Amino acid sequence: MKNRFVIVAGEASGDILGSNLIEHLKTRFPDAVFEGIGGPLMIEKGFNSLFPMERLSVMGLVEVLGRLRELLGIRKTILNHCLECDVTAFIGIDSPDFNLPLARKLRSNGIKTIHYVSPSVWAWRQKRIFKIKESVDLMLTLFPFELDIYKTHNIPAVCVGHTLADEVAFHSNKEEARERLGLAISGDWFAVLPGSRGGEVSRLMPVFAETMKVIQQQVSTAQFIIPAANSERRAQIEAILADVNVQATIVDGQSRDVMAAGEAILLASGTAALEAMLVKRPMVVAYRFTKLTYAIMKRMIKVPYVSLPNLLAKKSLVPELIQDEASPEKLAKALLHEWKRFEEEPQIENTFMDLHEMLRKNAGEAAASAIAQEIQNA
Repeated sequence: MKNRFVIVAGEASGDILGSNLIEHLKTRFPDAVFEGIGGPLMIEKGFNSLFPMERLSVMGLVEVLGRLRELLGIRKTILNHCLECDVTAFIGIDSPDFNLPLARKLRSNGIKTIHYVSPSVWAWRQKRIFKIKESVDLMLTLFPFELDIYKTHNIPAVCVGHTLADEVAFHSNKEEARERLGLAISGDWFAVLPGSRGGEVSRLMPVFAETMKVIQQQVSTAQFIIPAANSERRAQIEAILADVNVQATIVDGQSRDVMAAGEAILLASGTAALEAMLVKRPMVVAYRFTKLTYAIMKRMIKVPYVSLPNLLAKKSLVPELIQDEASPEKLAKALLHEWKRFEEEPQIENTFMDLHEMLRKNAGEAAASAIAQEIQNA
């Protein structure tokens, strides 16, 4: 009988991890069936997505409420599918509020469950660790500092590193990136990444556009390049830039080249901050939530930082400007300061390099090996 893996990924970052994982699982289970919910990269590997991944891509405590009925319906369908099929293992990739309750029900029915990407239990909602213990047979973490809490609670966990650390070269050439993007090799190009979701762009791009205007007033040679995640985001970004009356070069995707081409990067908090660190560019991390979501999260967060470079370094390595702190004037001042500081203080780039080396573990292979071992131990 063929091995059958049901995998659920709800974000673009999860699609990257899932694609890499499927590739390495296939070397161990060449006849396996891979299905569930995934994006285009996973589908390219032969994955059968039962729902469009975009239906799970919703962020924020309040924002989820408007989609709750649909999300619960999708989860019930996946649950029934798993119970009706002979599933080797269920693998949830990130999206813990969707995946962990599903895993808990499947595990109670004797199905092996693995979760890939630790929820931020070390940062907020620490009591989730007890639900995690009920839900998963194995936790795969991306970062070494996450293992401590699982060891404390006797939950099997393996740190597999991050696929981005495997993919990104230790040294990213600025001139080559600009050439690939069709930009002028010389000049002061700044990368601006307002996020990939519509809600993120609507909250961040207007303030980023105003920040661009402030930077141009202080650096006459400044030019801006923005990657658009898809055609909808491109139209959204173009409309905001026109409204603010500021110019920028917009490209489809190619976010890593956009980062590498920049003198410095202004970006939304999330995986992009990790990628900016891996390409070794100065950055300023910003984020804005809805007022209600921020009010709730501010009371719950238990760590001093939100960006991955700072969490990994365990110190304030890059500036974070969140909510009202993310004003055009403050963002512009911080970005220009980081640009200068990066040139004058080589230890910052050296720290980026140290963190890159720490995370480079051949993640897909490490994850597939840990999953295969877990299945063999069943």
